[in-house]
Amino acid sequence: MTLEVIGISVLWLFLFGYIIVASIDFGAGFFSVYSHWANQQHILHRIIQRYLSPVWEVTNVFLVFFFVGIVGFFPKTAYYYGSILLVPASIAIVLLAIRGSYYAFHTYGETERNWYLLAYGLTGLFIPASLSIVLTISEGGFVEENAAGVALDYGKLFASPLSWSVVLLSVTSVLYISAVFLTYYADAAGDEQARALLRRYALLWSGPTMLSALLIIYQLRYHNPEHYDNLWNVAWMLVISFLFFVITVWLLGRQRRFGWAFIALLFQYAFAFYAYGISHYPYLLYPYLTIYDGFTNETMAMALIVAFIAGLLLLIPSLYLLMRLFLFNKAYVKGKWEGGKG
Repeated sequence: MTLEVIGISVLWLFLFGYIIVASIDFGAGFFSVYSHWANQQHILHRIIQRYLSPVWEVTNVFLVFFFVGIVGFFPKTAYYYGSILLVPASIAIVLLAIRGSYYAFHTYGETERNWYLLAYGLTGLFIPASLSIVLTISEGGFVEENAAGVALDYGKLFASPLSWSVVLLSVTSVLYISAVFLTYYADAAGDEQARALLRRYALLWSGPTMLSALLIIYQLRYHNPEHYDNLWNVAWMLVISFLFFVITVWLLGRQRRFGWAFIALLFQYAFAFYAYGISHYPYLLYPYLTIYDGFTNETMAMALIVAFIAGLLLLIPSLYLLMRLFLFNKAYVKGKWEGGKG
């Protein structure tokens, strides 16, 4: 296995971690705001706030690692993506700032205005939609390179069915992943009302999530035939992903073992995510950039790999302690934890 492959594999792992953790966070925020406007706040608000309070400050750690790593391992990505993502990335940063400021004011202040609450909820959908554009751009056909540099054709991007399919999957996945996890969390808290409502949300968004994933595969056939053909080389991973999807929905339908339902969901997305990454190999941006173009020197690559593995070894125990001490602390999850006293 080459250093290039090891580097992109480590980064892909961090990106997958961000997708799962951020999806739970974004979806939880949206459901919290939706419950406020649908007069269901008394059912969902407390259980969602118990989840969000200890984790909102660590959600973006995975994303920071990924962006630092992608530029460190593949410096040419700064040239290509740094130019073409100026507008989409700026929008995402503004939305993240709005979201972070809401958390700060909500956690440390007493004021909560309806318009600010609405903006916070909508960022949970707009942020993944804006970030997912990167996957669409990486498929090629939207970037033009000339003597002046690289430029993104916004007309083609917004007119592309593939682009809207990816946005649709990002939004439905956020709501589906979050609803499944929060169903498990509400069950752990013994909150039957919240569990029943969140379970209904999870089942509601399961179908659109799978349909949007199939729509992306269909659109790839016409937009990027090479990637589409490569996808069939790892079709077995997609089949396994679908089987885990069936297991998740079956367990939710039977109203049992919600923890195992969420674990099945993790495997569902892991197999699908890695099938996409493997079939996309070796391109970072069709047809201009591969993982072998402008890869950093061997010394830097080894240092980055060691640093990222060490970071992962620190991050995993930290997340475990966060879950152990807060999220799944029996007193905390039932709302009885105050100032460290059970």
